[in-house]
Amino acid sequence: YGAQVQTLLKKLSALDINCICPLHGPILKDNLGYYISLYNTWSLYEPESDGVFIAYASIYGGTAEAANTVKDMLLAKGEKCVVADLSRCDMSEAVANAFRYGKLVVAAASYDGGVFPVMHDFLHHLQIKGLRNRRIGIIENGSWAPVAGRVMRSMLEQMKQMEIVEPMVTIYSRMNDGDLPNLEALADAMM
Repeated sequence: YGAQVQTLLKKLSALDINCICPLHGPILKDNLGYYISLYNTWSLYEPESDGVFIAYASIYGGTAEAANTVKDMLLAKGEKCVVADLSRCDMSEAVANAFRYGKLVVAAASYDGGVFPVMHDFLHHLQIKGLRNRRIGIIENGSWAPVAGRVMRSMLEQMKQMEIVEPMVTIYSRMNDGDLPNLEALADAMM
């Protein structure tokens, strides 16, 4: 609802606001400039914080290992990282983190000719909430027919102003030393 909030914020800018009574959430009476600034950031779909949110959906641990390897590489480059296992975390927190940070890495296993369902659900949430203006990295995993990357890319390309960086990294079941250069190149592209 970014456009509607921006219209409202413009109308409210001339008023002396003493209280914010949202339909959802607590009534706000203190530090209103801070909260109005957050509403402005959110409605412009700008990130609140610098850093990378890494969301992964792993079946047997291979995708988790790749996601955590990229996290370690980014941390070594001085980038703040937050990681979530979509199979175990609260989905609303994962969606909030995707909006909070300006960069996102999605990593998922291929599953029945598509992407592991929790990643599909996560990306669907981002689509319907209108996530935009982000830099995205993709890691897919699959043993005989990796297709998760193609599915994730297709879903991300439907969102506005998304910069999908290259390389998209493909892991074949379990990470090996030969995957490290591609993961490093992805980490570099996320900077």
